[in-house]
Amino acid sequence: MIVLWRLTTLCNLSCGFCAYDRRVRQPRLHADPAEVERLAILFAGFQQAIGQPVLFSWLGGEPMLWPGLLELSQRLRHQHGLRISVTTNGTRAWQQGAASALAAAFDEITFSIDALDDAHDALRGWDGGAARVQQAIRALAAQRDEERRPLLRANIVLMHDTLPMFESLCLRLADWGVDEITVNQLGGRDRPEFHRLHALTAADVLALRTRLPSLLTRLAERDVRLHAGDAYLARFQASALGHLLPVTDCEARRPTLFIDEHARISACSFTNDDHFIPTRDVQTIAHVQALRGQLAAARRGAPPQACLDCPSTQVFAKFGT
Repeated sequence: MIVLWRLTTLCNLSCGFCAYDRRVRQPRLHADPAEVERLAILFAGFQQAIGQPVLFSWLGGEPMLWPGLLELSQRLRHQHGLRISVTTNGTRAWQQGAASALAAAFDEITFSIDALDDAHDALRGWDGGAARVQQAIRALAAQRDEERRPLLRANIVLMHDTLPMFESLCLRLADWGVDEITVNQLGGRDRPEFHRLHALTAADVLALRTRLPSLLTRLAERDVRLHAGDAYLARFQASALGHLLPVTDCEARRPTLFIDEHARISACSFTNDDHFIPTRDVQTIAHVQALRGQLAAARRGAPPQACLDCPSTQVFAKFGT
């Protein structure tokens, strides 16, 4: 089981495609630390009792801005046996001593990087950002243990403008020391005005599919895995063509639960306004076991609009599962 928790809506970068762009005027909320720790420990009890591995994955905003993240992550790993991951823009990962602190806190670290050099810096509103992300990844790669922990991943948001440099970016990430590369196509839900100008076209997706086999081989030769399977690329193609891909039952295809900054548990971030269970209602291991069934029953009774054209990357096997 993978529990995705959006800990904060605060971010320190200005990405024109993201809802949490620091320039957007909106309330910036943090999840309650005591409730995050309580529920995570309960899931650790579920893991021990049921024997089902649990990974907690911290999201944002920028989760490294959530107070106490490193300390809590270390406690959950070392005292309760949970696996912990984080997705970060890298702004708190390159400073002296950061690599050791991150390695002690996380089993997996995903860095967001979308283009080469100045192009990445411009997209993220961070002068020198690509160089800082490189610095962070190289430092972590240099001190990994015998089990190659933490796993280092890069996630790339693919856009029409940046697609021509995708192959070069992947090979450069391999040079830096990443283990895996994942991709998202630019979505239009958060910032539709940006999406209209930069979204992948159907021709872009076709070009990507044509070039992928040789790139996959080149990366595999360097022990780097690029996740980009047929089902996932079919989702890209449908989006580019404006074709709907409805999903009425996603349970067997989705290993995740999602929790937002309001402590609402849902199937995914796209349905948390439709059907959710407050974390305060989850008090026992039996409650944890029942979560997926309760949420599935609610969706069957009143299918959310989002399910008529499912945008969930997990449902379409972003990670190859």
